Amino acid sequence: MIDFGPAAIFGLCFGFIFGIGCSLAIMYSIYLGGYRKAVEDSIARVRPKKFTQALEKLEVRRAQTAASTPR
Repeated sequence: MIDFGPAAIFGLCFGFIFGIGCSLAIMYSIYLGGYRKAVEDSIARVRPKKFTQALEKLEVRRAQTAASTPR
């Protein structure tokens, strides 16, 4: 049992480190892909329907926030 203990701890530590590292790398690549697509949509001559709908919702939310905050 003593021989198994250190190997299990090293395996747990390395597994945790590589598991978290790989998960973060995958999430970052997904985020970066979405960011690239958003930049492409924002500079396109003809804006996609979904992009214009998101902008309209943003403007409505900004107007509501501006109206509700005291000056």
